[in-house]
Amino acid sequence: MIVALIIACEVGFWVLLALGLTARYVLHWRRISVALLLCEPLLELVLFVVTAIDLRNGAEPGWEHGLAALYIGFTVGYGHYTIRWLDGHAAHRLAGGPPPPKPPRYGMARARHEGRLWLRTVVMAAVACALLQGAVWYVGHGDTSSLRSTQWAALRMAGIHGLIALTYTIWPKKDPGGPGAAESAGRVTFEKQGARR
Repeated sequence: MIVALIIACEVGFWVLLALGLTARYVLHWRRISVALLLCEPLLELVLFVVTAIDLRNGAEPGWEHGLAALYIGFTVGYGHYTIRWLDGHAAHRLAGGPPPPKPPRYGMARARHEGRLWLRTVVMAAVACALLQGAVWYVGHGDTSSLRSTQWAALRMAGIHGLIALTYTIWPKKDPGGPGAAESAGRVTFEKQGARR
C-alpha cells in the first residue's frame, strides 16, 4: 500500500505542477495557479500520515517505509528547485519570457553550482534520517533494521554526492575555448575582413 501511495504522490506532484503552470501561463489565473502549487506539500503530508498509521497498526517496518521517508526528503530538498526550474521553462515557452539561465559549465562557477546541489542532497538526507529516526522511536522495540539501513543509505548518498561536488572544486572543469577564446575569435574574423578589403 505504501509503494502505491508513493507512486500516487509522484503522479500527483506532476499533475498539480502541470495544472498550476497551465493555469498561470495559458489561462492567466494566477491565484488558482498559486493555490494548486501550494497543494504540493499536502501530498507529502498525506504520505507521512499514512506511513505513520501503517506502522502504528503493527505493520513490519520495511524498505517501503524507508522509501517513503526518502521521497519526502527529496521533495523537501529538491521540490522548490524543480518547480522553479520548470516555471522558468514554462514562462519562456508559453508566455514569451526570456529563456531561463543555464547552469554554469566551467570553472569555479560550476563548482559553486554543484556545491549548492549537494547542500540540497544534505537537506534531503537530513529530513529522511529525521523521519526514519522518528519512525524508529514510534515503532518502539520491534525490528527496525530496515529503517536503520535506509538511514545509512541516505547518509551514503549525501557523502557520495559531496565527493562528486568536491571534484569540481579540486579539478575545475576548464572552458575548452579558454578565457580569451571569444577575443581571439573576434580578432581572426576582423583580420579576415581586413584581408578581403
